[in-house]
Amino acid sequence: MTQFVVKPGVKNLHHEGEKLITTHCCYCGMQCGMHIRVNEKTGKVVGVEPRYDWPVTMGKMCPKGVTAYQTVDHPERITKPLIKKNGEFVESSWTEALDLIEKNFKGLQEKYGKDALSVFGGVSMTNEKCYLVGKYARVGLGTRYVDYNGRFCMSSAAGGFMKTLGVDRGSTLPWPELEHTDCFFMAGSNTAECHPTSIQWLWRARDKGAKMIVADPRETPTARIADVHLDLKAGTDSALANGMMHLLIKEGYVDHEYVEKRCNNYEELKQAVEEFTPEHTSEITGISIEKLVKAAHIFGRSPRSVVMFARGVEQQSKGVDNVCLYTSMALLRGQIGKFASGVATFTGQGNGQGGREHGQKADALPGYRKIDNPEHVEYVSNVWGIDPSEMPKAGVSAYEMFDEIQAGRIRAMHVICSNPAVSAPNNHYIWDGFKKLDFMVVSDFFLSETAEFADVVLPATTWAEDEGTTTNLEGRVIRIRKVKDPIGESKTDWEIMKLIAERMGKGKYFNYNDVPEIFEEFRLASKGGKADYYGITYDRIEKEDGVFWPCPSEDHPGTPTMFKESFGTPDGKANLAAVQWQEPDETPTKEFPHTLTTGRVVFHYLSGTQTRRTQFLMEKCPEPYVEMHPALASQYSIQDGEEVYLETRRGSMTVKARITKAIREDTVFIPYHWGKELSVNKLTNPALDPTSRMPEFKVCAVKLRKA
Repeated sequence: MTQFVVKPGVKNLHHEGEKLITTHCCYCGMQCGMHIRVNEKTGKVVGVEPRYDWPVTMGKMCPKGVTAYQTVDHPERITKPLIKKNGEFVESSWTEALDLIEKNFKGLQEKYGKDALSVFGGVSMTNEKCYLVGKYARVGLGTRYVDYNGRFCMSSAAGGFMKTLGVDRGSTLPWPELEHTDCFFMAGSNTAECHPTSIQWLWRARDKGAKMIVADPRETPTARIADVHLDLKAGTDSALANGMMHLLIKEGYVDHEYVEKRCNNYEELKQAVEEFTPEHTSEITGISIEKLVKAAHIFGRSPRSVVMFARGVEQQSKGVDNVCLYTSMALLRGQIGKFASGVATFTGQGNGQGGREHGQKADALPGYRKIDNPEHVEYVSNVWGIDPSEMPKAGVSAYEMFDEIQAGRIRAMHVICSNPAVSAPNNHYIWDGFKKLDFMVVSDFFLSETAEFADVVLPATTWAEDEGTTTNLEGRVIRIRKVKDPIGESKTDWEIMKLIAERMGKGKYFNYNDVPEIFEEFRLASKGGKADYYGITYDRIEKEDGVFWPCPSEDHPGTPTMFKESFGTPDGKANLAAVQWQEPDETPTKEFPHTLTTGRVVFHYLSGTQTRRTQFLMEKCPEPYVEMHPALASQYSIQDGEEVYLETRRGSMTVKARITKAIREDTVFIPYHWGKELSVNKLTNPALDPTSRMPEFKVCAVKLRKA
């Protein structure tokens, strides 16, 4: 356990009778640096201090990070295993719970085969745990059915970056360089609320004259500070990006030397965007011609620019196309691989980057290897000590696992650090799937909406009760440190997986005594892959304040800036995207005349399992609401604060109106942090991107009326 020593000039206060333990926030991909205050006598977590010398956030924290410590000793923590008997949960011993899991897992596999079991993982865990989820599913349980909640978060960014750049790393540059950027083109990201500690870098750049362009259907706090707000119709990002590239080519802003030397498909792209004149682009997107032209001139004339995007772009059935096209904008300008320039996506979950690289995706193995590549399978099998023939084939994506449940092919599920009962689209289908399972296990530290469906709930630890590494939104691998011992009888996720693997007769493959042992195996498993962590050690992370992957050897400096010389494609060149715009899966009709989109608010995180149990955050935002333009509200005689009934083809809900001019007249917005009857994902569309299998959370047709 590392104790922070206050350095000269550092502003942190050292409280008498307390120790400060250095770690990082458990929430978004910023992974803000912090020191947890622990009472030396009681061992209780009592507060937090921002870490001013952490180079990414420099002492900044958001309301969630400031209160994150309050979940550690929360009175609603699960402290003993729970078994459902006669429809009610009762506390049990670990032995009884594991006996029941062993009996059901083995019995179901004997009756239906190995693939009767499934694992649904999450990326709010350390790299070590995320790595182990894939191994646990494939070796411990022997099933091909494993996927994770990042499928609802980062998968379109991953798919787009792999297609264009050949490597999926969320940011091609380190965050402190943003201060020196001349132009930010931000699409589908309300950074000021969703990643608020990033805003300081934008303001520093603005103080030096940088410009901001924001594409969003809402005039968010981020859009309000932009030089140009491109208020596009939800679901028209591909048309906008094509229109921007049309203007970049027409106005002579293409870096032809860079494109010729480092990119493929320029002529194909040029032909594809030819029809996307400002007039045509304006007709599709609803953005004025004047704004489009102004944005193109600002972006095209900026010596250093960064194209940034988040879930608004990615959570669409054409999300990969969107990412490919926005990335191509940066490539046309010759920006990727240069100082203070490039492309970046705002990682939603704390380990959204590392958690998708090391094997809990349905088709992936550690190091971003592919499970359909025999050489990759052979390498990882050798690390794990199994015969390559024992490696299960690829499974299906997170949402599609529920199709397999409905079809009777998946009979049991172990959900680890995830809450798909809230976070998945088309909630009723998910809830029905849980009810159809023969047996369900959930590992969590609160009784989440998903855990309520389980037959067994295993008490897991919070981030402050374990150690390991995570990878922040830059691609910087950092340390999470244990702050206190686990509460009650709770155990870490890796210990839980180890215990169940032992019960399944696979204990020899999970013979770990501590997290560093898992990390050493994980390093080796990633060696030689696209996401190579082999050269990263705990000592290096400590000394260097994090190490950027890829880092293939211990004498390698790491890679803060990606693609300086070549891209990760077979020929070393980036692939420009020649992709036509396609309409969203659902567009407004006479019956469903408006568009619904969803997103975050600053006071809550994802499914709200943690933040809805934090008093301060709930006081600030106690319930969801529907944001609508005054003109739309007047059509239905709706006043601010009145209840509104909304319905899509999948479900309905009632929430209060929040009337604002900061949204398009044809669009309504609802935040998604609540469950059950207050879950907007009862309404959202499960149409999947053909590459990433990302559902279309951000666009669906809706009707509404005064409740």
